[in-house]
Amino acid sequence: MSETETVLLRHGSCELRGEDVAYIRGFLADFPTLSRTETILTLAEHLGWTTPAGGARSAAATQLLEQLEQTGAIRLPALDSRYQTTVGKKLQPRKAVHVNAGVPIGCSLAELAPVRLRALTAAEEQARFDAYLRTFHPLGYAKPFGCFARYWIEAAGQPLGAILLGGAARALAPRDHFIGWNVHVRRRNLPWVVGNSRFLIFPWVRVPHLASHALAQLARQLPEDWARRWSFRPLLLETFVDPAHYCGSCYLAAGWQPLGHTSGRGLARPGHRYRSTPKLILVKPLAHPWRERLCSASLATGVSLP
Repeated sequence: MSETETVLLRHGSCELRGEDVAYIRGFLADFPTLSRTETILTLAEHLGWTTPAGGARSAAATQLLEQLEQTGAIRLPALDSRYQTTVGKKLQPRKAVHVNAGVPIGCSLAELAPVRLRALTAAEEQARFDAYLRTFHPLGYAKPFGCFARYWIEAAGQPLGAILLGGAARALAPRDHFIGWNVHVRRRNLPWVVGNSRFLIFPWVRVPHLASHALAQLARQLPEDWARRWSFRPLLLETFVDPAHYCGSCYLAAGWQPLGHTSGRGLARPGHRYRSTPKLILVKPLAHPWRERLCSASLATGVSLP
């Protein structure tokens, strides 16, 4: 067994190997604006420290990374003082967010214009956004990992829908083949692919072509918004559509490219799989030459991307 394959630390089924340390160091250097929690959850996803359902094993990842930090090999982001509590101090319950259906809207896109996407940063708006997804999206709300963004789709200051973005799928054979990735390049450059995990036009909004219009606007607007928030510009968007319920026509109309379907067999860790249903994979390049950059060994957040 080579030095890089040696297991340095283990927590249950999660293992930290020698080759992982260099990747973790590079990730920490490339993404210094992520919080401690966001860093740990994203690294857990990238290193395969996941549950059978694909979620991050946050406790195991935290212990492994903090143990590695204690050796002096890495330095994790500092704990956010907003989430530290003193002994005996009671945590305040989260304020309930009331969700109500809006006034029905039925008109043409031209009558509705201008439509804009507004990135949400205020905690109150983000809580409202999450509540609306829980209530009206068929899959509910799932907390994003890594770099993320929430958008209202708005017209005249009125929300018409919501878009949630976060980390991309850790490994996806059709996508990785389409890009030209091997496992090492994928692990290094995966953060430059952004996942569209939720897309919703509210059920009381009936405006033809609104969905594709919002998705096209997202592709134009996202790189600059992402650069302001996270200090680098992503190169590719990806999403999944369940063909049992949707055909993905709004994505296709917005220029997204179908790559085939997932296998329906999710890899939790070597030798262990969980069952899912095949999903249609769609991607949208955001900058050119996106493929050459995603396959580059020198891609870094400090590089200026047009």
